[in-house]
Amino acid sequence: MIYIVVFIFGLIIGSFLNVVIYRVPRNQSIINPPSRCPKCNTKLKWDDMIPLLSYIILKGKCRYCGTKISFQYPLVEFLAGITFVIVFQKFGWSLQFLKWIVFTSLLISTGLIDLSEGIVPDIIVLPGLILGVLFSIFSGKTGMLESIYGLTTMGAFFLIVILLSRGGMGWGDLTFGAMIGSFLGFQLSLLTLLLAFVSGALTGLAAIIIKKKGRKDTIPFGPFLSIAAFVASIYGFEILKIYLKFLHFS
Repeated sequence: MIYIVVFIFGLIIGSFLNVVIYRVPRNQSIINPPSRCPKCNTKLKWDDMIPLLSYIILKGKCRYCGTKISFQYPLVEFLAGITFVIVFQKFGWSLQFLKWIVFTSLLISTGLIDLSEGIVPDIIVLPGLILGVLFSIFSGKTGMLESIYGLTTMGAFFLIVILLSRGGMGWGDLTFGAMIGSFLGFQLSLLTLLLAFVSGALTGLAAIIIKKKGRKDTIPFGPFLSIAAFVASIYGFEILKIYLKFLHFS
């Protein structure tokens, strides 16, 4: 029963994240005006905005003009619901749970904005960086120093990559990486970089093979950072233990 409650809570937060993902890149307020259909501009009623259910009931179309609703909306809601349950299963009701659902929400919104718009909004990641440092003061083993080590490591790494790649990676990746580092600390930041670059390279290679991308085309790195950081936040130390055991027996 408790997992259902957490899942529903995640759906509600996911619905809000959809507003953030749509409005922030357009420099619109996330509070006003109330939600409207982007096509016919009709103000949506409460029963048009029930997370996940409204999309199913309306068969993926606007009630008023029949325009197809982007599948992103139920996807983000479901993704938030599932990830919140995973976080709860790991940490239970605790400050750690609050910390990591905030982190997860930042990852979802930033990663999807980068995927759809090709930008990493400072208005999300800079406050997120501050939150990461503040949470570290009260959060178990990851103290403030560990948080600072994480954000400076990520920031320095991306700064070097930006300077060497000459435009191959943007400044938004630096701020996003620093924000991730402020939550994860030093060790898990390194793991995040490894997972993100490996998954990004494999995806890029696959896109070239199936001719979806050319060798000179760019792929947003934010989504890979988001996925890698979430995996590291939940399973990071277990992955590191397995890796160290592998080194010991090899």
